[in-house]
Amino acid sequence: MMKFKNCYIIVGIIFFAKISALSQPAGPQFRLNQSGFYSNAPKLCAITATTTERQFFITSVDLKDTFYRGNIGPEKQSANSSLKTHIADFSLFQRTGKYVVSVPGVGKSYPFEINNQIHRAVAIASLKGFYYQRVSMSLDERYAGTWHRPAGHADTQILIHPSAASLERPANTKISSPGGWYDAGDYNKYIVNSGITMGTLLSAYEDFHQYFDSLHINIPESNDLVPDILNEALYNLRWMFTMQDPHDGGVYNKCTNAGFDGMVMPGVTTASRYVVQKGTAATLDFAAVMAQSSRIFQKFKKQLPGLADSCLKAATTAWQWSVKNPALVYDQNAINNQYEPKITTGGYGDRDFKDEWLWAAVELFSVTKNKQYQTILSDRINDSMQLPSWGNVRMLAHYTMVRNEKLFSREFSSEIQITKQKLIAFADRYLKGAEQNAFQTVMGQSRRDFNWGSNSNAANQGIALINVFLITKNKKYLDHALSNLDYLMGRNATGYCFVTGMGSKSPMYPHHRPSVADGIADPVPGLLAGGPNSGRQDKCQYEFTEPETSYSDVDCSYASNEIAINWNAPLVYLANAIEALQYSAGYTKK
Repeated sequence: MMKFKNCYIIVGIIFFAKISALSQPAGPQFRLNQSGFYSNAPKLCAITATTTERQFFITSVDLKDTFYRGNIGPEKQSANSSLKTHIADFSLFQRTGKYVVSVPGVGKSYPFEINNQIHRAVAIASLKGFYYQRVSMSLDERYAGTWHRPAGHADTQILIHPSAASLERPANTKISSPGGWYDAGDYNKYIVNSGITMGTLLSAYEDFHQYFDSLHINIPESNDLVPDILNEALYNLRWMFTMQDPHDGGVYNKCTNAGFDGMVMPGVTTASRYVVQKGTAATLDFAAVMAQSSRIFQKFKKQLPGLADSCLKAATTAWQWSVKNPALVYDQNAINNQYEPKITTGGYGDRDFKDEWLWAAVELFSVTKNKQYQTILSDRINDSMQLPSWGNVRMLAHYTMVRNEKLFSREFSSEIQITKQKLIAFADRYLKGAEQNAFQTVMGQSRRDFNWGSNSNAANQGIALINVFLITKNKKYLDHALSNLDYLMGRNATGYCFVTGMGSKSPMYPHHRPSVADGIADPVPGLLAGGPNSGRQDKCQYEFTEPETSYSDVDCSYASNEIAINWNAPLVYLANAIEALQYSAGYTKK
């Protein structure tokens, strides 16, 4: 496009004489990925201003040089708010550099870059976000930078809650359960939510192990011979081991205060901590994670001797407990009617275990080929597909079967082919409506997308599309996955880049206790805010209340502005997968 530069500068003289007098602030009416774009990838900007102008311009940040012009698309009414958009498509512009999108009479966008590895920063930051959530260890300045802090909860004197009491471990028995990650904006640790989080991170490694083998994110373990993503997962895995009762194999639902801590730094409070009732969902999630970990850590027997075997043993005993307790619901209200102290922290209660049975069976069968797992797998493999969430992990089983096809092909060759076709059909439904969406993202085709943790929907939709790209090698699926990363990074109705510390406009006041209490202006970086939530269950003040705009950057808004490990994990997968695939997809050239 450089050969057109001179003629565009002539146009630019007239254009900028007009726009410079407006002194418009950058950004608000231009919704685009605030990090930028790969040279040969799709590049879209949604303009939310009413304008009669027919052209947009790609200019230098100081507006002195014009490098590209294009036609503004027709006005589109959003189905999820009163917003109307025009799309500026500059996919043909490939020159590396730093730019803005400009429209006469409207203004200019936030600055963005076109370059290789354009999403490396968010890919690393989102994974590093887990380090900042570590429990029971100090975060040293050489790794945590400005956000260094003393160790939080030691968790070496955890009480057995009466709901979890057994003959071997009566109520108020003390056990040790250190480590792991703080679950979200609070200071508790939950097995069910760790389940989907760990499954997603471990799957990212399995799908892109060559990429992750050389990715360093500056954590204390970065100089050992284990990839950083696995070292980070291992920090939580070791905590998960402590949540299994060694006497029967069952797994406690959570390690928690009786009630939420105030908005203080971790470890400041001295409230008693408990492990609470075992449950079938928690135990099967645990079994699945341990079996998947066993399969992965087989590769690292020299670096981590005995770990793979310990994981498989823990998974097997958890399965055996579940067979004896196939439908034990974690019902916090029922517990509180019977026991003291009452537990009022996150419940992660689940009453339907078909998806957990399938996931655990798939992971265990992949390692053992035991027929007891094969039976459950055969019974459940044709259940309908659904986007993953902590309450429905069925899709993780489908992903595992497809990526490890050779481990299943002898017994399940036809089922795997059917699963692939179902995944393709699942992805195709997302592709159908993307162009009609006012922001031309896969995310937001249904108002149901904008629920609690809506940004994890965007990331998990992207993961589904990437898995289908890996099956088909059809680039359209990757392009649409990239559209959802664009959504998370700014091409959305709110105009926010939803990842703390990234872009030009990102959350400054997340519902995250360390970010509120540490006295540092900027929040802990690399954390994904929950996103627009039409339910607005926190009863905070929202300036906008339509489904795709119901987001408030205030720390009281736990319904839209909290962070959570199960939201960060799919962002880790999505951003790092796209970085890993940029060359093979032709987005950039080496």
